[in-house]
Amino acid sequence: MVKKLFSSIFEKKSKDYKPEYYTTDLHSHLIPGIDDGVKTLDESIHIIQGIKNLGFNKIITTPHIMAHRFPNTKEIILDACEKLKKELKNRNIDIELIASAEYYFDENFLELIENDDLLYFGKDKYVLFELSYTNKPFGLEQTIFKLLSKGYRPILAHPERYSYFASNFSKYDKLKQSGVRFQINLNSLIGFYGKKPKSAAKYLSDKGLVDFVGSDIHGQKYLDSFEKAVFAKETHELFEKNSIKNYKLV
Repeated sequence: MVKKLFSSIFEKKSKDYKPEYYTTDLHSHLIPGIDDGVKTLDESIHIIQGIKNLGFNKIITTPHIMAHRFPNTKEIILDACEKLKKELKNRNIDIELIASAEYYFDENFLELIENDDLLYFGKDKYVLFELSYTNKPFGLEQTIFKLLSKGYRPILAHPERYSYFASNFSKYDKLKQSGVRFQINLNSLIGFYGKKPKSAAKYLSDKGLVDFVGSDIHGQKYLDSFEKAVFAKETHELFEKNSIKNYKLV
């Protein structure tokens, strides 16, 4: 009876607020028309306003850089972000918007690392990158080491979504030892991407392996789910069990 009462209180409380200090969203696709994220300026403005309404005051948006699908460059992203920021100002939407990138692990990414031509974010030079969902790339650990040796701090986007890790949780522990940071999508915690990513996200949360969280918003349905995820009990549990560093990006 007592357990049920406290569970009820926690569930009610979790619907009313999001974890303290969680005011910076890392990882989204909000610059219109340059990847598989939002398509129009109005859609972008609408979703940014929705994120702001959740209590966020800073967004680090991260368009894809993927050589054969989204061949964006640092210059393309920064220019497009400036246009979006001007429109936010024109509409009196007071939120800080910073552009970075989500790099796909391919030959182009390796070349950009070699040339020190990465669109990093934060004073600690964080670099967000993603992998193939189905096949672990050759040389992953060596590339993480190279990034670290060049003064960058690599962050692996949504590790819970890679099938070759999610099928063997011990691989997460081993990869973490390489020095990479983990960023999970909050929507994974409530099953937005399916049962396996949800289970993997819970493992990472319970083991204290999560460094950053993000929305990974691409459009309205992602925002609708994120609005639930930020207040979910799974999110509160994650913040209790992990040293989440989003606040350091302020």
